[in-house]
Amino acid sequence: MAFAEGIPGERGQYNGKVTLLVVLSCVVAASGGLIFGYDLGVSGGVTSMDPFLKKFFPNVYRRMKEGTKISNYCKFDSQLLTLFTSSLYLSGLVSSLFASTVTRVFGRKTSMLVAGVAVLIGSALGGAASNLYMLVFGRLFLGIGLGFGNQSIPLYISEMALPKHRGAMNIIFDTGVGIGVLIANIINFCTEKIDGGWGWRISLSMAAVPASILTIGAIILPDTPNSLIQKDNNLEKAKRVLQRIRGTNDVQQELDDLLKASSISKTTKDPFKKILQRKYRPQLVMAAAIPFFAQMTGINVITFYAPILFRTIGLRESSSLLSAVVIRCFNVGCTFISMFVVDKQGRRVLFMLGGIQMLATQVTIGGFMTALLGDHGGLSKASAYVVLVLICIYISGFGLSWGPLGWLVPSEIYPLEIRSAGQSITVAVSFFFCFLIGQTFLAMLCHMKAGIFFFFGGWVALMTLFIYFFLPETKNVPIEKVEQLWKEHWFWKRFVGDEVDDNIYKLDK
Repeated sequence: MAFAEGIPGERGQYNGKVTLLVVLSCVVAASGGLIFGYDLGVSGGVTSMDPFLKKFFPNVYRRMKEGTKISNYCKFDSQLLTLFTSSLYLSGLVSSLFASTVTRVFGRKTSMLVAGVAVLIGSALGGAASNLYMLVFGRLFLGIGLGFGNQSIPLYISEMALPKHRGAMNIIFDTGVGIGVLIANIINFCTEKIDGGWGWRISLSMAAVPASILTIGAIILPDTPNSLIQKDNNLEKAKRVLQRIRGTNDVQQELDDLLKASSISKTTKDPFKKILQRKYRPQLVMAAAIPFFAQMTGINVITFYAPILFRTIGLRESSSLLSAVVIRCFNVGCTFISMFVVDKQGRRVLFMLGGIQMLATQVTIGGFMTALLGDHGGLSKASAYVVLVLICIYISGFGLSWGPLGWLVPSEIYPLEIRSAGQSITVAVSFFFCFLIGQTFLAMLCHMKAGIFFFFGGWVALMTLFIYFFLPETKNVPIEKVEQLWKEHWFWKRFVGDEVDDNIYKLDK
């Protein structure tokens, strides 16, 4: 079931090169990844800080300090504490559905601007919070920003990039996520040491920095040619932008494909209804399955709660925050590797390698903690660092595969007429399971104990098989022609139909 990209011309690539405008567009758009990553990482760090817990969650603080009879796995089990973390994702879920219409009608830039402004407001509320209500309202505004940003930014990058560079360019977004989490962990590690117990305010307010970059970029950078044609039907402006981002005047072939895709999309009045049609079944399944599986890798267990998890196994506050920094360094490094190989080796190979690596380490961690960590006491220092090494290996597997590819693949598989709806479904499903896992993880940890690693390991095995059998290879395929791959796939062709252009993508039997 190997898929080749035998398309006309020089491997079907459009004319063009990587221009400064494309690089700037992708870097500024990827600042949205920084926002997402920072907000993922900062919450787990501040919720392990004693002054923060004492001010907003005194019951958790008291149980952690005094509850010697409470299980190691249950000290942080608090619905209010998890509400602080997961309220962001509930807000993101709702806002991502509205973001679809804004992105389609007003353009990708408008959604990116809304994202930047909302995060600026949320950062201000979080940093100035004097009570739990202010804290949660700040997280809700951050969620609105992430809902709009995660809906529009991957589309923006995919539409700006050349097909042969689309994978690497799009992974800039996930690289931003990884770097954002890393920066959050470093800032948490530093602010935890500030005398007076107000360091958490700096941690919560610093998301304003990448939000400012995104906001300014959304104002000064052009919208994508796809979006300009779809929302304004301004062919001359779309052609000028296309020539600027490709660095050549010879863009007619790509422009013709954009016009053809746009003419189809203009017949679509309700893209959410359209995506339910039988011929879009593979895109609908992937729109839901890929973000669902990405969350079920268990990565957000590590991202949300790494400092808490390390305190559970016996590390002190500073050590747990420093350990979180270490594992994010591994994640960012492997995401950079993925960026450089994804357009050469393809998406499927990275999914397979990462899946096997994550499964092996989760099973090992689960067995190790089952054998050595009971309900009371802690691991020895040596054993705790063995767990840290295993988590680094696990997260490097995620950084090679589901981390970057969980955003890349959905952004490149939808035809224009359902693209905004498909991406909204992807973002909404992602946020829903972020919320669900964020809200239930501490209770799951309390009840399942080390078995939680076997739970997520089973899902990793299932998702790896799913990718092997049901996802075609999309590397180097123009975004407006990915639809042809479903027509040639052994399973999906029964839904999509048999009309395949013989000049486009041949199935490598």
